[in-house]
Amino acid sequence: MLANTDTKGRLIIVEGIDGSGKSTQIDLLQKSLHSEGYSVYFSEWNSSDLVKSTTRLGKSEKMFTPTTFSLLQATDFAARWENFIYPMLKAGVVVLADRYAYTAFARDVARGVDRDWVRNLYSFAIQPQLAFYFQVPLDVAVERILSGRAKLKYYEAGMDLGLSDNKITSFRLFQQRIINEYELMIDEFGFIVVDGTQPVEVQQAQMRVIVKKALEGWKGLPAPGYHPRLSLSKTLPIEAIKGGKKK
Repeated sequence: MLANTDTKGRLIIVEGIDGSGKSTQIDLLQKSLHSEGYSVYFSEWNSSDLVKSTTRLGKSEKMFTPTTFSLLQATDFAARWENFIYPMLKAGVVVLADRYAYTAFARDVARGVDRDWVRNLYSFAIQPQLAFYFQVPLDVAVERILSGRAKLKYYEAGMDLGLSDNKITSFRLFQQRIINEYELMIDEFGFIVVDGTQPVEVQQAQMRVIVKKALEGWKGLPAPGYHPRLSLSKTLPIEAIKGGKKK
């Protein structure tokens, strides 16, 4: 289980399978919070320089077992947590994370790693104030991924599990396992479920309402040089999000 330790900052995370649209939404939320004067720090999954070369080598040589893969991902997370995420939270920053420990809870267990063992591995991390789970049908997510990729990668497709000799079939089977784990975590961790098939601007509007309520009355670390009268909030209305600019 994750700790309930309180911090000056606020931790907001997004989860979902590949192709759920979560990355687009967390990016839009980051821009919105910046425009409102909050100091915001963004972190994404598997981005620590500490293990980058090891991860690259292991994947290229197909060396990972489910357990070693799990341990390497946990090392990556721990490095980002210790050096960036937790210090930012202690300083009063809004930390936004594209994937959190729940990604390990879903993917590692989908690979056959013991559920309790994985949860214990990340027990040093804290519960986020808000955890958004973007729920999409498997077919929709797969179509989004395949239309935007030249080809699927070996571990991304779950080929290490021997589910199928066909990458697309293996990917579908692997992603369904991950979905199953996410669905079990909705009540366990209090996920806020967002319909990932809705228009981008509708999803973002829902997120902003929830985030605004959660931050109401909270005094975090203000963004350096922020001037309320110059806030971008007036130039980035929800209606303009889909087009990416003011209409």
